[in-house]
Amino acid sequence: MNLLNNMDYLLIILGLMCLIIGIIGSIIPILPGPPISWIGLLLLYFTSIIDFNYWILSITFLFAIASLFFDWIIPSKMIKKFKGTKFGIYGAVIGAIIGLFSPFIFGFIIGLVLGAFIGELIYNSKDLKRASMATIGSFIGFILSTGINFTIALCMLLLALKILWDNSAKLF
Repeated sequence: MNLLNNMDYLLIILGLMCLIIGIIGSIIPILPGPPISWIGLLLLYFTSIIDFNYWILSITFLFAIASLFFDWIIPSKMIKKFKGTKFGIYGAVIGAIIGLFSPFIFGFIIGLVLGAFIGELIYNSKDLKRASMATIGSFIGFILSTGINFTIALCMLLLALKILWDNSAKLF
């Protein structure tokens, strides 16, 4: 076995690790799941056994970049849909950022939800219903964006497995 083949196997292992970490990252907010998955896909294309495909890499790159915005846009839109104000949106964003640095596993979610609630209370401390609805909207938005990111990362993993399967004759 020559050095080039060893490098190919190393790139495949690192690529698959990035794809798996990407799936985990789509659930854990501190890791940008789909972009990490895309890096894993890119690593597979750096091997000598897989022909470079600009179309697949370009399309998956666009999905990976779009996923970065889903974490912020979807919860904000859901807060508005649930009759929240800009105070709730700003509170959710600030709470999510603070939650990233929390020692709790789900600090991001707790920060997002509490931030929306506190933001709405700052806007109108007597309207607990609006604050509660904005909180529900931020949580639903988080679930939706997580689901979308998970789907994107999973599709990239499945695509990578198909690419490896199609080139398996060159592997062994």
